[in-house]
Amino acid sequence: MADTLIKQARIFDGSTKASFIGDVRIKDGIIQSISKTELTPNPGETVVDAKGLWLTPGFIDFHTHYDAEIEMAPDLSESVRHGVTTISLGSCSLSLAVGDPTDLADMFSRVEAIPRKNVLSILESKKNWNSASEYKSHLNAMPLGPNVTSFAGHSAIRAHVMGLERSLTKGEKPTKQELEKMNHHLEEALDAGFMGLSINTLVWDKMDGSRFRSRPLPSTYANWSEYEYLNKTLRKRGKVFQGVPNVSTKINVLMFLKEAFGIFRKPLKTTVISLMDVKFDPGLYKLLNVVGRITNTIFRSDFKFQALPEPFDLYADGMDVVVFEEFAAGAKANHIEDELERKQLMKDPTYRSWFKRQWTNWFLPRVFHRNFKETKIVDAPDKSLIGKSIDEVAKEKGVHSVTAFLDLVAEHGNKVRWYTVMANHRKEPLQKIVSYPDILIGFSDAGAHLRGMAHYNFPLRMLKLVRDAELEKKPFMSMEKAVHRLTGEIGDWFGIDAGYIREGKRADLVLIDPTKLDDSLAKDVEAPMPFMEDFKRWVRRNDDTVKQVYINGKLAIDQGKPVAALGKEKGYGSFLSSTIGT
Repeated sequence: MADTLIKQARIFDGSTKASFIGDVRIKDGIIQSISKTELTPNPGETVVDAKGLWLTPGFIDFHTHYDAEIEMAPDLSESVRHGVTTISLGSCSLSLAVGDPTDLADMFSRVEAIPRKNVLSILESKKNWNSASEYKSHLNAMPLGPNVTSFAGHSAIRAHVMGLERSLTKGEKPTKQELEKMNHHLEEALDAGFMGLSINTLVWDKMDGSRFRSRPLPSTYANWSEYEYLNKTLRKRGKVFQGVPNVSTKINVLMFLKEAFGIFRKPLKTTVISLMDVKFDPGLYKLLNVVGRITNTIFRSDFKFQALPEPFDLYADGMDVVVFEEFAAGAKANHIEDELERKQLMKDPTYRSWFKRQWTNWFLPRVFHRNFKETKIVDAPDKSLIGKSIDEVAKEKGVHSVTAFLDLVAEHGNKVRWYTVMANHRKEPLQKIVSYPDILIGFSDAGAHLRGMAHYNFPLRMLKLVRDAELEKKPFMSMEKAVHRLTGEIGDWFGIDAGYIREGKRADLVLIDPTKLDDSLAKDVEAPMPFMEDFKRWVRRNDDTVKQVYINGKLAIDQGKPVAALGKEKGYGSFLSSTIGT
């Protein structure tokens, strides 16, 4: 492990303390010294001239779905190249720690928009563990790129204990013995250092495969008494309750708030997705902020929304995108695996009438704006369509926009690719959201929605948002605070040893060129995934912004590119246990 001296960087230590120009010495993977005066290089030491660059702690991404990908590509370079040095698995009730490979593939694939055949192949070839402690050992035996943390996934545990069919049957409750067994798996996970439990109550997250296709995930079939039983363990041990509310109705978020309450009892650390400036409901973020403030102040809770510091935008191939799961006609189409059969459905007059009624019904619960004026076609077999909104295509044909959309899918299927922005489209509300005290900066979903979402570089876009305001002489947050929100604040809340530049601590560091925190961060790239037959995922890259990334003192990214050893040699990342509540 090479010793390194980073000289004359602007150092942000992960706290809110003032940054400063200084040197950092790394020895044997540990930060040996931090100095405001220049340090003299030692013999054999690699010296990095960092004048004009920022040195920050490695960023923490606490909401990913890399659970399958990490088995084939443990470098996770799509996140590491953007300065992320710690990621978390097991979100949204989905975890690979326990369960049958086929059951897990059916739970994981459609929800996270990852081809099922690839997920199943990975699990069938790799999975030789069936407990949290064995899973932790398995991860630590791998040549990890970033450090890894994890939640215990409720859907996985429920299906493993009850059997998949019973876990997916309405009205079927676990027996007392099964509840105790679920809690045993949870306790084992917490003993292994997992951060807590993740659940999912969003019924438009559906099963894949042919056995129980289109049923909601196992976690959605649980009643609140089941969650409350498991939450007793989390509350007692000070661990985290992570949840996905039913965002279509927005009402059951109140149940998460109730669980978090700390009046007359110990508060339950709770985090849910997601606080956004939604196009369809422009005042919702303000209401949720007030609710979060009341929950944490009056009811003495420790509650956090998750929030992204960038526009929440989507690409869709035909109708193959998660937002169509929120109403029955859209879910009906996505229930059909065969593209030709789906095209036939698009031509059926009865179906078209049903789809149109639901799409235009303002009284049905919704998150997606359902406005075809807010779309842009980016690819299609008919190149004359590119650059137009679906609404413009409708006007040219003299038909309703829903008719035009169904015609496009009926003719071209998934070969018509379109884009839209769903939330966080206004600068000032976004600045307010990332400043709220009751949020954590995260919810990238990295490793999932491979063709539809790309938030891998959200930490850099957070820094750009803050720096742009500084350059406009309208600052709303200090850069030190911005770095803290991406690093030390997250590490502290989850109780993991990450997020700070301190002497004696592991050297997880990022060197950034601040002049490259520019619009190129939003550049679209379709990146082949070699372990998935070069399936192309949508990402955003700017290799000029991040100059170097160190994990455990080892150079992982150099001049924006992964080094050859990343993901092939051990000594970079490891499993980080959560110490909150211990």
